[in-house]
Amino acid sequence: MSGYVGILVSDPWLQNQFTQVELRSLKTHFMSMRRESGKLTVGELASKMSRLKVVGENLTEEERASFIQDFYPTSDQEVDFELFLRVYLKLQVHASARTGSNAKNSSAFLKAATTTLLHTISQSEKASYVWHINNYLAQDQFLKQYLPIDPSTNDLFEIAKDGVLLCKLINVAVPGTIDDRAINTKRVLNPWERNENHTLCLNSAKAIGCTVVNIGTQDFIEGRRHLVLGLISQIIKIQLLADLNLKKTPQLVELVDDSKDVEELMSLPPEKILLRWMNFQLKKAGYKKIVTNFSSDIKDGEAYAHLLNVLAPEHSHQSTLAAKDPLERAKLVLEHADRMGCKRYLTAKDIVEGSPNLNLAFVAHIFQHRWVLLETLDKVSPGIVNWKIANKPPIKMPFRKVENCNQVVKIGKQLKFSLVNIAGNDIVQGNKKLILAYLWQLMRCNILQLLKNLRFHSHGKEITDADILQWANTKVNNSGSQTRMDSFKDKRLSDGIFFLELLSSVQPRSVNWSLVTKGITDEEKKMNATYIISIARKLGCSIFLLPEDITEVNQKMILTLTASIMYWFLKQPVEERPSGSSDSESGSQSETISNSTIDDSASESSIEENGNM
Repeated sequence: MSGYVGILVSDPWLQNQFTQVELRSLKTHFMSMRRESGKLTVGELASKMSRLKVVGENLTEEERASFIQDFYPTSDQEVDFELFLRVYLKLQVHASARTGSNAKNSSAFLKAATTTLLHTISQSEKASYVWHINNYLAQDQFLKQYLPIDPSTNDLFEIAKDGVLLCKLINVAVPGTIDDRAINTKRVLNPWERNENHTLCLNSAKAIGCTVVNIGTQDFIEGRRHLVLGLISQIIKIQLLADLNLKKTPQLVELVDDSKDVEELMSLPPEKILLRWMNFQLKKAGYKKIVTNFSSDIKDGEAYAHLLNVLAPEHSHQSTLAAKDPLERAKLVLEHADRMGCKRYLTAKDIVEGSPNLNLAFVAHIFQHRWVLLETLDKVSPGIVNWKIANKPPIKMPFRKVENCNQVVKIGKQLKFSLVNIAGNDIVQGNKKLILAYLWQLMRCNILQLLKNLRFHSHGKEITDADILQWANTKVNNSGSQTRMDSFKDKRLSDGIFFLELLSSVQPRSVNWSLVTKGITDEEKKMNATYIISIARKLGCSIFLLPEDITEVNQKMILTLTASIMYWFLKQPVEERPSGSSDSESGSQSETISNSTIDDSASESSIEENGNM
């Protein structure tokens, strides 16, 4: 799921009323209604919403029209997607209130309600994810006291409330993301410990590529099931799609014909690569249709039947394709998968109903037996990208790619990056050295921009590399330790002790020193490094580095780590900081430092000619 965003609406409250499955279904209906007449007006909603089962089956057209007119009297008002969602919500509530307990509770995407009428989850998805958790975490020393979870109950959400299960699931998806020692794993956690686990979970989920917008620690505590299930869905999806790239699965190169197609394949998200792989196999079977999604295109089960016949003909059965009833065919498909040893993830009903998440998981398990820079720049410096002249992917013509990358270079110069002899074509050609040089400066710009927002801590002066270095040493020394770092490439940092001292100084209870090694051997250094990363994320620091960046003293990543800890500390209210800490601590040291240049003797991190790394 890396990079997956989904359907977004501008109103956060409205966004929170729907799962992505619901939004995709409603968006499909909305687009279909609008295409029929070129536009959709309020006056047309009453008749066209008859196709939506919840409001269509429980309200007559006259009742819908009367109700809509009460809220939106202008019948010729054009309806956009957000207005469409608001009308749907109001009608859904009205239908429930009018019909009471006799209301029909089924729709294309609503399987069962959670704690409120508007927040819904899929029981089939819940059951599949519970099965996945029971299977992959059964041997976990802490969780085995709670497993297996009964999918027919809501035990999943109760167990997830302390954050331990989600942290463990993240480590299954991307091993080594979280140091187990950083997870609070007592049977009964106090609110503080539980909140630490939630913060560690959310930051780690973000680090592996999950979208965690509109979900916070309080959502776990309150048991907001649709949000918890959505996060679990993303984590499992990342695990299942992890091998869908040329690095881990070089055999994927057979999906393309020439080098240009290889470049295009490498730029595709995992879901699209999975679809391409599926169609490649179906072509071998003589299947004439093209599968473009994991929902409507595979509802009849024919694509699955052909796919499994190609992959495991020894387990095929003629009756599968001969079956006339889609539900019967779907059952035969799953029996075929069972004979292959494939884990199901879904039921025959899920295939026929076109459940996109579960079908994707099923196909992913079967598989297992340059736009990005512009978007990143716009995140770092909102408004700096001229989207009117940007070429949106997929981009076939090489010169269009060069146009985008030329804008990337131009913006880099506006941000005062060192870009000597770097041109847009270097990015298009995949010059790894120059691209890495650019990305480092972009990441460093982002961190320093965050610190710049806190300049009032240093009496209005911008915080520089030298400030960061001096702040870290001052914090550690004030805590009573004699350790220090001379620069961000100080080889003594490889044992991790300095950063553990730093983390302890900003939050004394964050480090359990009985779990810290001496940092002498490579294994001990790596254990300390993974512990540092997990503790920092547990506090709330957004960091994106590997244990090797610490053990090998990657000066650029060391600077980023230190700056992230400093940023987190300066955001804390003064009364919540450890005793002895004050604004003057970070302010006084900055008064003696020039604001005009960055002290490269501290970080020596400036990118020299040609982006030397």
